[in-house]
Amino acid sequence: MSIELNHTIVTARDKKASAQFLADVLGLEVSPQYGPFIPVEIPNGVTLDYYEGDGGPITSQHYAFLVSEDEFDAIFGRIKDAGLTYWADPHHTVVDEINTNDGGRGVYWDDPDGHNLEILTRPYGSGGSGS
Repeated sequence: MSIELNHTIVTARDKKASAQFLADVLGLEVSPQYGPFIPVEIPNGVTLDYYEGDGGPITSQHYAFLVSEDEFDAIFGRIKDAGLTYWADPHHTVVDEINTNDGGRGVYWDDPDGHNLEILTRPYGSGGSGS
């Protein structure tokens, strides 16, 4: 049996704005609304379905995207062009730097709702040295 992640729900204050933010940074398209959700489909078929919660506090989640070296350059360029603060680490202690974990590159930034987003070019534990 093949098990694949199909979708996950991302809580947002403004689902349209948050979905568009992610799509713009990653260079993707926002899909048409489906029920109460605004989906952003990732090229491997997984969707992040943006949903406006009940108005209560939003618990920050972490979403990591494995990208090619060329995609990293394009996405990182959009992060910098947008003037977004970025970090080399998930705890946001090393600002305006990227990491070279496992011999690849990675960077973290926040979305408008405080979700911790990450792009990386090598999966964790895949080898190589890093900082």
